[in-house]
Amino acid sequence: MRIDLHTHSTASDGTDTPAELVRKAGDAGLDVVALTDHDTTRGHAEAVKALPEGLTLVTGAELSCRLNGTGLHLLAYLFDPDEPALLAERELVRDDRVPRARAMVGKLQELGVDIEWEHVARIAGDGSLGRPHIAEALVELGVVPTVSDAFTADWLANGGRAYVDKHELDPFEAIRLVKAAGGVTVFAHPLAVKRGEVVPVEAIARLAEAGLDGIEADHMDHEPATRARLKGLAGELGLLATGSSDYHGSRKTCLLGEYTTDPEVYGEIIRRATGAFPVPGTGGVPA
Repeated sequence: MRIDLHTHSTASDGTDTPAELVRKAGDAGLDVVALTDHDTTRGHAEAVKALPEGLTLVTGAELSCRLNGTGLHLLAYLFDPDEPALLAERELVRDDRVPRARAMVGKLQELGVDIEWEHVARIAGDGSLGRPHIAEALVELGVVPTVSDAFTADWLANGGRAYVDKHELDPFEAIRLVKAAGGVTVFAHPLAVKRGEVVPVEAIARLAEAGLDGIEADHMDHEPATRARLKGLAGELGLLATGSSDYHGSRKTCLLGEYTTDPEVYGEIIRRATGAFPVPGTGGVPA
């Protein structure tokens, strides 16, 4: 059983529509895929409608959080998307994305980059606008060779020259809200140092005490030693250890199913969730 619990579509910063994503997940031989767009559930209905037979969809979102000045992401699974308190917080984060992106474009212009807001908006389309869209514009302009190269201190990394803060949830409050909505929380790529500053291990322990369910250990931004360390930490803290691709379509090099979650861990996630249930595919709509 192959299970990938972290993917993105055009509802946020991926390049595949939700329908395309689930079809590709089926073609890749996955049995279960989670759609976890940034701070939104807008792509779920389309994904469910196109879900191929033999593929199960786990609904979710990747929540933007910040702890003591350091950004972190929480994967939230199988929560009630209409629960008012969590919905209100997601909308606050989402609504801050456009003014934040405009401010980053302004900073890039001050740095001498010939970038226009319309260029970034065209790339984002109807998606939940974020740094990857700006990074893609920098690639198209020849400023950097790849999207990953835009996420450095010179450009868009946390604290970088063109970085701008955004509204983000306190992770302890996020865990409380997701639990109240019947969901399950997993700390996404917690030690991905190539992305910038990460929270200390002591903070992960405090999040576990507050009800965090798991940590994403197997991930493209974790070296083998880091993956082993995180699995050991999960055992010490009583957390679930997941694995996921963090697939973004052509915007990143990772492939669907590149890293997967153990079926027993997936079963425990389902057991703990009360806000929603996985959706089995029945054939989807014609391409």
